[in-house]
Amino acid sequence: MSVLTRDEAQTRAKLLDVHHYGIELDLTRGDDTFDSRTVIRFTVRTDADTFVELKPAELRSVTLDGRPLDPETLDENRLPLGGLTAGEHELRVDAAMRYSRTGEGMHRFTDPTDGETYLYTQLFMEDVQRVFAAFDQPDLKAVFDLSVTAPDGWTVLANGVTEHLGEGRWKAAPTPLISTYLVAVAAGPWHSVRTEHRGLPFGIHCRRSLAPHMDADADEILDITRACFDRYHEKFEEPYPFDSYDQAFVPEFNAGAMENPGLVTFRDEFIYRSAVTDTERQTRAMVIAHEMAHMWFGDLVTLRWWDDIWLNESFAEYMGYQTLTEATRFTDTWVDFGVARKSWGYDADQRPSTHPVAPDPEAVPDTASAMLNFDGISYAKGASALRQLVAWLGEKDFLAGINTHFARHKFANATLADFIDSLAGATERDVHAWADAWLRTTGVDTLTPTTEAGTDGSHTLTVRRDGSRPHRINVGVYDQDLTDSSRLTLRERLDLDVPQAEPEAIGKRPALLLLNDGDLSYAKVRFDPESFETVRTALSGLPDPLTRAVVWNALRDAVRDGELPAMAYVDAARAHLPHETDLALVQGVLSFATAHVADRFLTAEDRPAALATLTDLCRDLIRRTEDGSHPGLRLTAVRHFIDVAAHPDTISAWFSEGTVPGGPELDPELRWRILGRLAVLGAVDDAVIDAELVQDPSATGQEGAARCRAALPDPAAKRAAWESMFTTDDLSNYLFTATAQGFWQPEQADLVREYVERYWSDAVALAARRGPAIAEAAGRWAFPVHAISASTLTLGETCLRDADPTPALRRKLTDQLDDLARALRVRQP
Repeated sequence: MSVLTRDEAQTRAKLLDVHHYGIELDLTRGDDTFDSRTVIRFTVRTDADTFVELKPAELRSVTLDGRPLDPETLDENRLPLGGLTAGEHELRVDAAMRYSRTGEGMHRFTDPTDGETYLYTQLFMEDVQRVFAAFDQPDLKAVFDLSVTAPDGWTVLANGVTEHLGEGRWKAAPTPLISTYLVAVAAGPWHSVRTEHRGLPFGIHCRRSLAPHMDADADEILDITRACFDRYHEKFEEPYPFDSYDQAFVPEFNAGAMENPGLVTFRDEFIYRSAVTDTERQTRAMVIAHEMAHMWFGDLVTLRWWDDIWLNESFAEYMGYQTLTEATRFTDTWVDFGVARKSWGYDADQRPSTHPVAPDPEAVPDTASAMLNFDGISYAKGASALRQLVAWLGEKDFLAGINTHFARHKFANATLADFIDSLAGATERDVHAWADAWLRTTGVDTLTPTTEAGTDGSHTLTVRRDGSRPHRINVGVYDQDLTDSSRLTLRERLDLDVPQAEPEAIGKRPALLLLNDGDLSYAKVRFDPESFETVRTALSGLPDPLTRAVVWNALRDAVRDGELPAMAYVDAARAHLPHETDLALVQGVLSFATAHVADRFLTAEDRPAALATLTDLCRDLIRRTEDGSHPGLRLTAVRHFIDVAAHPDTISAWFSEGTVPGGPELDPELRWRILGRLAVLGAVDDAVIDAELVQDPSATGQEGAARCRAALPDPAAKRAAWESMFTTDDLSNYLFTATAQGFWQPEQADLVREYVERYWSDAVALAARRGPAIAEAAGRWAFPVHAISASTLTLGETCLRDADPTPALRRKLTDQLDDLARALRVRQP
């Protein structure tokens, strides 16, 4: 399909003023297609030719101002509109459109639990063309007037309040001016909980089979929603701009959520069927806050072209964490950001595919290239940059600039230049220079402390910066506790601008100097030798979890950069996690120690020792929580004990008995988790998997079974899994991912060796057939991540050079190969 270029979009935006879409969707036409009839009213400013986009299964008819156009003129996804004269026009399009099973366009899902079917749209970037004809670019905003015919017993949700007119016909209130990619429909026999807040209808919705689980959490979800809504109205002068606020938890959703105005869609894993930790509840709350921030930044004011997508995501990411901290019981959200999200940005920023937070427009010439920038830089690094901006600018001036921006550009489009101008008007600081240094550059700065003793025994601190950005940081000065040598006490936090004008006096030599204490900047930090020795022995004695997060991130970075032996990270976890109380830190450290250190950075010969150490650590955490005082910590320890089990005996006994001794009882998530690990170890067979699927036939159960079958150490099982992923094209996006997650296992390197070579050509062909969502999954989940060898690197580089992978797959392969090369470097003595 043709992609839209920035130049084409600019030309069309100068030519057209799009006023109104009338859209009629008929969802009763069968399992494969639905009917889509669109009427577009628009003005042409001068005589010219242009085009409208759509991707139909069948284009039945097109009329322009009552004059029939030939449907055969459709060229891929473009229908030419020639000989347009200046003035008003009306375009009518009648088409049949295909349902999707990849989460793009109109996704169709049948719940295996009860046979009920659900539909929802995901129209981001250019997938609106899979649902209705459109002038598809973000700066051609219009009013959308939607009607839907749905099966009896269904409810239809949309951007505006919907009304059931009878006989399956639904009508949505017209939207204000919004972009094409923000139109949303969700239809099915939803289970709903509705309420009102500040005179607006609020609702949450999920599949009927998940109703008991959503009902159990409905108060929490709605309380978070109301608290964030109220807090945003304290921050923003513009009121919420839409007529309702629905949140639909939908199946097989590719992203975490999507900020459709008035109808936010979330992946329905956020409706918890099994026990979760409070950190996971915090993550759900953060996503709620993140998507609500988009109602202003992204929906009310929208980017003009996709080079500014970072503005949407960075702002929502920053606001999501900050507002949750201010308005809810989740007051340590920046710890989770530091340990779970920020590393995503650091990793992305050190790969060859890195890009500035705000790339030059020329670097995003079309929609295909724009799609590649939904990464750790646009989210985590961008949010970190905004957090640094607030620290430098002050929150009062930051919010004043934001409110100016909303007032100037509401229901319209804006650019980075507009955003910076709005901020600059609220302060005397040089925001333009800050933006050039922070938003137009790539890479991660590294900050390293050095101290010098004076003749009187006092010391000074100098911070060496490897990089180019200015930083306003806190420096934590910590002393050993006089009564407990395993604990550290904060002497003071210094406010420091880097680069420094002169060395900073710090008095007597402290036990620990921690740069970027409080995590207000975006940089890798190193330790001086004395501070590193303190970290090694007393990391868990630091009083604040955010401080500990900065230290753990520094150790993580040192391992990835080859400056700290990988096993030293595992040893640090073994020494300090038994004393850790913050769940986000425990989860983040265990995840890195397992998935990166044990499974990638250590050789096959060294891996068993790491797994044994992590097993001992998890066993200690389980023992520590036997009194029931820390259920989240216990659940985290149980999960990771399962994941690192090198022998089946203990977890097999848990599975058979249906419980961990002393709790928790095994819910579906834990049962599938144990079964997956037993499958890897060869301790179960298809019969056990089939029996478990009978007990849990849900969509999650289907994914668990697919993951387990692919993990079996059996040539026939591997062959069947490979064929299902790369040959038949029958798997949905979620079942593809589950199968891929099970396929590659470090313990099975010899068994799957032949597939390492097959992967490259099969993945290229798959991506070309099935599109960006499956291409991303193939590059992320089906990549042979455990085949750490020079030969794998050579195969990948040859693929990139000669096989012409699609842009989405090329980006994932580029990143994976860089990670593979890093793992090879870390393994070198």
